[in-house]
Amino acid sequence: MERILFGDNQFFGVNHMSEEKARQQAMRFQSIDAIIDVLQAALHAGAGGFMCTTHDKIEKIADDVRANPAKWEGFTFYPGMPYAHKYANAVTELGYFDALRKFLPKEGLVDTVLRGSKAVLNKDIESMMTLLVDAEMKMFRGLDTPVIFLQNVVCDLIQGLGFTDAFGIFSEHVRKRYNAEAGFITMNLPKLLPMLKDAGVENPIVCANVNKIAFRMSGGIEGYREATSKIPARVIAMSVLASGGIRPREAIEWVVNEPYVQSILFGASSKANIVNTVELIHEADAAKGKVYA
Repeated sequence: MERILFGDNQFFGVNHMSEEKARQQAMRFQSIDAIIDVLQAALHAGAGGFMCTTHDKIEKIADDVRANPAKWEGFTFYPGMPYAHKYANAVTELGYFDALRKFLPKEGLVDTVLRGSKAVLNKDIESMMTLLVDAEMKMFRGLDTPVIFLQNVVCDLIQGLGFTDAFGIFSEHVRKRYNAEAGFITMNLPKLLPMLKDAGVENPIVCANVNKIAFRMSGGIEGYREATSKIPARVIAMSVLASGGIRPREAIEWVVNEPYVQSILFGASSKANIVNTVELIHEADAAKGKVYA
């Protein structure tokens, strides 16, 4: 895992503090070229690991990476799935059958359809989960995806249902089919870690909100510290600025001192903010004795 990861919320109008700012960002990034410019800025600033959804626009980014490998050297996708809005929109626009054809991998189509049918008829969760993963991963064909994340919408639903085995199924499938590690995005890290342990997922990669004011941290700061002291995990801290609720320097100096945090995920829409955030992380790490090559 890279120390610094870059996210995609700003590209799709997601801002947890300001609807107006979210709207402005969504308008600005209607152009794929505008997204590519920001991703190039992040790559050259030192944040080449890109955590992303499987939005249709990401597929166009993946196409550009395949077409121009030299331009994207050092850039790595860390996809998160499923992206529920995509499926709903496709069914509305194309109908059920054409939506199915759009998302299913062309390779092994018959087997994929059979797995889907079996899942529906027998409520076979394993078949359904692997089917969805394969459909989502279609856009990243030929690209390195070292970690594949289960989005928090599904991850936390599984927690609520108590279906621990699903985490093991997901982890095993991405390992065998994509030679990748499983990652888990959650709003409740203290509850998730024991379930992952029970599922046989050791030293998991978990992405969760981590910030000085405990913004959207279920269980609170002490809950995170206690959980990670008992069950080792590689934690990616997101929402470190609490959607603008904490000044950047203060936020980053605090989060790098949380011993369980291995990586920091952030989003930004301008080169200046990207460079500033990366430099702040480097400075805070250097103060702890971590030196970048």
